[in-house]
Amino acid sequence: MRKLLIVTADDFGLHEAVNEAVESAHRDGVLTAASLMVAAPAAADAVRRARRLPDLRVGLHLVLADGPAVSPPESIPALVDARGHFDAHMVARGFRYFASPSARRQVEREVRAQFDAYRATGLRLDHVDAHKHFHLHPTVLATLLAVGADHGLRAVRVPNEPAWFAARAGARFAGAAGAAGATLLAPWLAAMKRRLRRAGVAYGDRVFGIARSGRMDEAAWLEILARLPDGVTEVYAHPAATHEPIVPTMRDYRHADELAALRSPRVRAAVQAAGARLGGYGDLAAGRARR
Repeated sequence: MRKLLIVTADDFGLHEAVNEAVESAHRDGVLTAASLMVAAPAAADAVRRARRLPDLRVGLHLVLADGPAVSPPESIPALVDARGHFDAHMVARGFRYFASPSARRQVEREVRAQFDAYRATGLRLDHVDAHKHFHLHPTVLATLLAVGADHGLRAVRVPNEPAWFAARAGARFAGAAGAAGATLLAPWLAAMKRRLRRAGVAYGDRVFGIARSGRMDEAAWLEILARLPDGVTEVYAHPAATHEPIVPTMRDYRHADELAALRSPRVRAAVQAAGARLGGYGDLAAGRARR
């Protein structure tokens, strides 16, 4: 395959408006995949929709920050509050996972619970990624790979966004944050790829959607597709069938604009003009297995 384009909606199951957007963008747009939050409020609705969309590639959106856990809170007290909810303080959590053997055991318990919950849906596991890309953390990644080996894990998202896109998006939305972030992540990304190769787990060549998270509108799509390189590219978004914020941490997200871009005839035409084949991580993993 010269150009494989994977188009993913994150946060599948977070809200019924997200699930509606996933179904709409898959039926009438370019969306090929979705990442399921198994403990989210609308997860059951998401699973029902996925079962009637046999070509939608569904994966696990592992939540260890800013979201609900599967495990009872009393079994993972170092990770969640009394409601069983992870906070969004990822730096502090990252240090805790390094320093505390007890916290690491609880991370393993929760990761396994989320994989088990995904298996219980009966959906094929196309890929795994993590909310807020927390699987960049070495402890989380090691746990993901160890538990995933028991659940047929074949592919993981590597959040490797090309510098040109990060720089342009950063200049537009957050000063130099986009480009600087990409540079700072480079050693972590290299280590992540080494671990995935050793584990025999597939990953793509590049990802778009980080620096413009919540703002992947038609203009962003057309800019990406105009210079789409060979190889495996994932573009991910957070569409929803609403103009209202889904959760407070997404109050600046333009969910409806992202849905419109996924359904845009101009975007579909640009995909064809780029010579890209739409698919999922399962296609990549299967191809590498055959080789």
